[in-house]
Amino acid sequence: MISTADFHKGLIIEFNDQPFEILWFQNHKMAAEEAVMRVKIRNMYNGSIVERTFKNGERFRDIQTEKRKNQFLYADGDTYHFMDMQTYDQLEYPKEKLGESAQYLKENMEVEAQYVDGKFLLILLPSSVELKVTSTVPGIKGDSVSNMMKPATLETGVEVQVPLFVKEGDTVRVDTRTGDYLARL
Repeated sequence: MISTADFHKGLIIEFNDQPFEILWFQNHKMAAEEAVMRVKIRNMYNGSIVERTFKNGERFRDIQTEKRKNQFLYADGDTYHFMDMQTYDQLEYPKEKLGESAQYLKENMEVEAQYVDGKFLLILLPSSVELKVTSTVPGIKGDSVSNMMKPATLETGVEVQVPLFVKEGDTVRVDTRTGDYLARL
């Protein structure tokens, strides 16, 4: 069991019989009242974010989490198929749970799967991916000094804004959390 004194960002606790990840916390003390812990927590099953206040010293069950490498195999309609690299079990994951990050997946890409108490819960993409530019408008000589951007379609079909000097066939690094161009490789 853990108490509010053990809270830290990223800690996963059981609250209302469901796993929640602590996103933000603050110890709050008003003059004549007892101290409380204000937290922002995310439900690990459905992704909803809740703000709660707990009394100091309140206790919660610590949930054991494990991250394992998985490989993206293929998409079949609205279902994405992954393979656990340790057990070679195949996992199915719905597209709506992946959200916007699904557009950065390419075949054979390694991702992490998070397990809670030994049960598969969710897929975590790396913070950045390297993808090849399949189409973009040509740049003009000397555009490497400018901070102007142009649209480019990458090999997975996602469109991102890239600098004018990026051309078709280049490989670029893209942030999967924001969709921003990071670098040309």
